[in-house]
Amino acid sequence: MSDHSNSVKLGEIIQEFGLEILHPGANYASIPLTTLDVNRPGLPLTGFFEHFDPRRLVVIGLAETTFLEQMDADLRRERFDQMLEYSVPALILTRGLEPCPECMEMAEKHDRTVLRTQAHTSAFMSALIGSLYNYLAPQITRSGVMMEIYGEGVLFQGESGVGKSEVAIELIQRGHRIIADDAVEIKQTNHGTLVATAPELIRHYMELRGIGVVDVRQLFGMSAIKISQEIDMVINLEPWDDHAVYDRLGLEGAVTEILGVSVPSITIPVKPGRNLASIVEVAAINNRNRKMGHNAALELTRRMDEHFKKLSEEEDGADVYRT
Repeated sequence: MSDHSNSVKLGEIIQEFGLEILHPGANYASIPLTTLDVNRPGLPLTGFFEHFDPRRLVVIGLAETTFLEQMDADLRRERFDQMLEYSVPALILTRGLEPCPECMEMAEKHDRTVLRTQAHTSAFMSALIGSLYNYLAPQITRSGVMMEIYGEGVLFQGESGVGKSEVAIELIQRGHRIIADDAVEIKQTNHGTLVATAPELIRHYMELRGIGVVDVRQLFGMSAIKISQEIDMVINLEPWDDHAVYDRLGLEGAVTEILGVSVPSITIPVKPGRNLASIVEVAAINNRNRKMGHNAALELTRRMDEHFKKLSEEEDGADVYRT
């Protein structure tokens, strides 16, 4: 398992959103963006810079522009001088607004980048933060196999040689789709969910002991692969141990922590002769069923409790009758 510290270059954001460059700072395209947050400089424009984070992009919309128009030129110059003295990656104007002369003057003085978009402020901010999250979200790589089974994202984990890839091949033959084999890149989205994909270099490839590397897309077609998938459950495969105690009712509710997100998980012991693909299919359907509010284990437990309670009441009644 490995962790990634992500960043994205300002030039990539400019290209993605088609931003107009009003003033290019030195090497602006290669400036790294390392934070998910964005500044709306309401307080800084009043002169309060106590918690101003210079790593953030600064977005100026209609409200800030209207506020700046209330100031005289000297005060505007002072505010932009204070703001752009910090190493902000760029200042972005929305709605096609014109920057005031003092803004451009201070951008030139401090060699800062000024950009512009025609988009409305709220829509642009939402899209920008979503894009930054895609680039900068927490991410790890885990050893395993990622599949989509009946619409459920299933991450297989287990020691090398336990049979993860072999199970995946049988599931592919049954019409399910593979996302990643061996190395699974996992990223946390801004909605708190986990999305898995394969490293681009080995995407669509699988390693099978005794056969070697196979190209799933070439062998089984486009319907057998998928680029990314949300992780809904984790299945841990382990060699069968006669002395181990395995959950037989499904009441334990085990979870696996990935990037701080709790994912439902189960452990399936691997033993020659067990049809693992069928067991995994049932596990995926059962997990989906639980998300919809139906838990077969709890329902069975409730019915058994009611049954034994009824038997106990009948025995108590018989004792009273005999006395």
